[in-house]
Amino acid sequence: MADKQGRLQLDEAGLEAARGHLDDGAVTPAYGPWRDDIVNLLNGALATELICVLRYRRHHFMATGLESPSIAAEFLVHADAELGHADRLAERIVQLGGEPDFNPVGLPERSHADYDAVNDLKAMIRSNLIAERVAVESYRQMIHLVGDKDSTTRRLLEDILADEEEHADELKDWMARA
Repeated sequence: MADKQGRLQLDEAGLEAARGHLDDGAVTPAYGPWRDDIVNLLNGALATELICVLRYRRHHFMATGLESPSIAAEFLVHADAELGHADRLAERIVQLGGEPDFNPVGLPERSHADYDAVNDLKAMIRSNLIAERVAVESYRQMIHLVGDKDSTTRRLLEDILADEEEHADELKDWMARA
């Protein structure tokens, strides 16, 4: 906030409001009406990451073919990365006073990415590439929606987005190998 002379200064009323409602932890009144919306966005991302973990793990165990050992190993690496994303999202949801939704009932409907049971290596790579591209787009949209409403969540989403972009680039390269 700027004072009458245009100098930057803290909002004293906001600081005073932060002194109350200690049960809210890090969630101060400045989060405003967006906290619940942000928690809902994060729970959608959590569902997406969980579906990706399951799909990558299945593909890891089902991959066959000449290139399958190295690609199957990478599927497991990606599954572990997606699980790490899920953990980080769940932790942030709790920090915001929400509850991470790990309920398997309705998980595919809450996810932005699809689960599939393909058995062909090239189809597995294609399926995972599509899912990563969907994740990239959903994280980009979430970052835009969160904007300056929650800088901590925005940084988390940006960090996960960078990983998802890397995964998509790797999968694109694997398409040529399979």
